[in-house]
Amino acid sequence: MAARIRRCLVVVVALAVCGAASAQPREVLIIRHAEKPDGDSIHLSPEGRRRAEVLPRLFEPPRPDPFPKPDFIFATKQSAHSNRPVETVTPLAQTLHLDVNAHFENDEYPKLADELLTNPRYTGKVVLVCWHHGTIPELAKKLKAQDVPDKWHDSAFDRVWVISYKDGKVKFKRKHQALMPGDKADD
Repeated sequence: MAARIRRCLVVVVALAVCGAASAQPREVLIIRHAEKPDGDSIHLSPEGRRRAEVLPRLFEPPRPDPFPKPDFIFATKQSAHSNRPVETVTPLAQTLHLDVNAHFENDEYPKLADELLTNPRYTGKVVLVCWHHGTIPELAKKLKAQDVPDKWHDSAFDRVWVISYKDGKVKFKRKHQALMPGDKADD
């Protein structure tokens, strides 16, 4: 009887581990916070506030190729240096009636990636992440994306990195927002 219980326990643990490992979102969209001002302000510049206000257009027609609407929104936790990620996605969250999860600090991107890839809550869902550009490449790699650029350009505020998960495969592509005058189509 004890051997049978041990075998059942091994099967249950194996299923739990396999289930957690396969809990993947449909897509993770990664953006950088909107434009910042010159100086030491932790807030968005006026241009950054404009970008934040038009961010919902990424997910709406008549855009020729709208992004899928997020089911969850994450932003870097406010620090003494920046609240820009939260400020960037707040108008979008309000439009979509979603909460912004801002519990992860900038250097806690491995914990965020683990949360997104193992928590069944995000399985098959679209997740938008707004982060600081210095750690976005590492975040994308932790999310199992391959061929990720080594750096997010300092002057680029108009990009979306798309990580798609389907049939055990991960695809990575870069797109531009094309929301405001001056947004470029190149990297």
